[in-house]
Amino acid sequence: MSTPHDPYVRVRGAREHNLRDVDVDIPRDTLTVFTGVSGSGKSSLAFGTIYAEAQRRYFESVAPYARRLIHQVGAPDVGEITGLPPAVSLEQRRSAPGARSSVGTVTTLSNSLRMLLSRAGDYPPGAERLDSDAFSPNTAAGACPECHGLGLIHRTTEELLVPDPSLSIRDGAIAAWPGAWQGKNLRDVLDALGYDVERPWRELDTADREWILFTDEQPVVTVHPVRDAGRIQRPYQGTYMSARRHVMHTFADSRSRTLRAKAERFLTSAPCPVCGGGRLRREALAVTFAGRTIAELVALPLTALTEVLLESGGGSDTARVLTADLLARIEPVTELGLGYLSLDRTAPTLSSGELQRLRLATQLRSGLFGVVYVLDEPSAGLHPADTESLLGVLGRLREAGNSVFVVEHQMDVVRRADWLVDVGPLAGEHGGRVLHSGPPAGLAGVDGSATRRFLFDEDPAPAREPRVPTGWITLGGVDLHNVRGVDATFPLGVLTAVTGVSGSGKSTLVGQVLAGVLADRRPAESADGPAVPVTRGCASAEGLDAVDRLVQVDQRPIGRTPRSNLATYTGLFDVVRKLFAETETARARKYRAGRFSFNVAGGRCETCQGEGFVSVELLFLPSTYAPCPDCHGARYNPATLEVTLRGLTIAEVLDLTVEAAAGFLAGTPAAERSLRALLDVGLGYLRLGQPATELSGGEAQRIKLATELQRARRGHTLYLLDEPTTGLHPADVEVLMRQLHGLVDAGNSVVVVEHDMTVVAGADRVVDMGPGGGDGGGRIVATGTPREVARAAGSRTAAYLAKALRPG
Repeated sequence: MSTPHDPYVRVRGAREHNLRDVDVDIPRDTLTVFTGVSGSGKSSLAFGTIYAEAQRRYFESVAPYARRLIHQVGAPDVGEITGLPPAVSLEQRRSAPGARSSVGTVTTLSNSLRMLLSRAGDYPPGAERLDSDAFSPNTAAGACPECHGLGLIHRTTEELLVPDPSLSIRDGAIAAWPGAWQGKNLRDVLDALGYDVERPWRELDTADREWILFTDEQPVVTVHPVRDAGRIQRPYQGTYMSARRHVMHTFADSRSRTLRAKAERFLTSAPCPVCGGGRLRREALAVTFAGRTIAELVALPLTALTEVLLESGGGSDTARVLTADLLARIEPVTELGLGYLSLDRTAPTLSSGELQRLRLATQLRSGLFGVVYVLDEPSAGLHPADTESLLGVLGRLREAGNSVFVVEHQMDVVRRADWLVDVGPLAGEHGGRVLHSGPPAGLAGVDGSATRRFLFDEDPAPAREPRVPTGWITLGGVDLHNVRGVDATFPLGVLTAVTGVSGSGKSTLVGQVLAGVLADRRPAESADGPAVPVTRGCASAEGLDAVDRLVQVDQRPIGRTPRSNLATYTGLFDVVRKLFAETETARARKYRAGRFSFNVAGGRCETCQGEGFVSVELLFLPSTYAPCPDCHGARYNPATLEVTLRGLTIAEVLDLTVEAAAGFLAGTPAAERSLRALLDVGLGYLRLGQPATELSGGEAQRIKLATELQRARRGHTLYLLDEPTTGLHPADVEVLMRQLHGLVDAGNSVVVVEHDMTVVAGADRVVDMGPGGGDGGGRIVATGTPREVARAAGSRTAAYLAKALRPG
């Protein structure tokens, strides 16, 4: 039993998710790493049990009224936890902060810099001293009144809105308008207003074209729709919205990333003419420190900002104190390999790994001690060269009197742990047990561990002869973000790994420019000309005709609500619903496939609207969620649940794991194809009805890949993947890489942005970017086979790649 001075966190009877009544003791004041294959239960133990219980205890100490204002974590399914200090969670959040959030606001460095300009800045003669809020573009006191603190003015032109003036309005001349009924409605409203929608656009009067595209008026008119396909449509009141107004409204207010991206194609962005892009009022931009305005200071990479602050010499006592504080706060950020970021870099453009490391750096200055930090893969998105720095930061948190619990797959981090908790042996119902809890060396004697052979480098993969490219894509004059004037070649018919430290330009080159020239490619104007890329950021592109399809597989969620799940995304749910509709009971009752959807009225439980749970409002307490009192979480009404397929209801089928469903639905080709693809990418442990909101970014990416794998493929496909091994145990990486190599063997091309050196070592070709991040990167340092790049001078990747390569 625990004593008041018990140095262990003792967990008894943990049953969260797939944990099997787990008992485990973990020493405090250590760096403890939780490992195991994806779905083994390690996150359920670290986050779902230990952190959740610490949060529950904290909420119990808070006044009931205050509890209502705090997002609560549910009470974990655990018997008892003793010796547990307060906990701080640093997860890889899937949803990025808003567009006004930046590196400066996430780290609070912008607060310190604003204070420096306010108290120690050089003011023009006679100017009044400004409060620090006047130096923030996010406050009314500081924001430029013209651009509202954004620094840019978005405009559009007739040429952008109407790319083909030979078309009539009826034939779609106004490309910026929405499709389907909304676009037809706007055309009909214009027709009712008396404008000629049949004449070519270029033949319309200049004044009419100006009004149609740019008016701010919104007249309402009675529309008499043309009789359509024999249906009589009643007259209605239609409101006109100009093309510019529609584009600006969509770009500013739409929650759809796709719609915003479409609207952006019809806009040009220019620096605000009032603030010159500085985002602030003139009074604030007149104040300088070390000869620079705050707008110029926040645009510097943190490494350059450090040099400016050091060279300033501090000046007054106030300036010296504030400068020293800023330097101390910047140091851990640069130590974690993020010195290439500037304070004005917006948070949505950061990866989840970058965001987590920024928060981690901020914690170093918090002065907390005696707490448990629970981290979710802090090495994600981190080049091996920066792992040492990460370990140094984690060590300082521990030395400050804290416990650091880390869910991690990077073996270099695991080897440096004080304590290792290995969960498994496999995923889902085949996992959920603690195989080892002790120093890492003790794992050598645990036969059932999937981690053991990777930690001790047992049974290395044999060397593989690189494939010979079948062709090349050449990009000339790539000029975007920090990639300046670069010429890049990507081989076809092989697997290419693009490497480099964080911020070196990998995602810009692959995810934006290469993907862009392929996605935006237009048919040649004449038979004797090649396809013409229209993407900004690339002067020329050759070899695109060899690619028939582009498939970009990213880590964005497959859905934003619990109603989206693995089965609905892959199309498997359609197959299952049809099978239920074909049962004898369903045919007798005339139930169609729609009856078995929980998203529409009919077969679902109406008490919970197919959610499976209801919100319970409690007086003076926060709302809580409880299983629906009618369907008890099944999501369907009793009549629907009377229909069974081979003894299971539709709710019970959705509760099957992919692995179990593969057996249950054997003999149904459409289902077998989907399930085999999911098994092939290592997702056999997920439940068919598992909500999209419960899936990690890595799981979402593999579901997308599986969905693509099950399709019949024709022609040459180029697959682009951004760090596909994020969140994967080395054993799962092997499964994933077999699939990617299989795609290449089938005659396709694969390009991965990757930090995992075992993956890079197994590639056919490597494109290494750098040498550093931000302004210190953006160049191709080396290119060739893995062995050639491993010998490249000036490459920060070379030494780590050489270590990963096997003799042969």
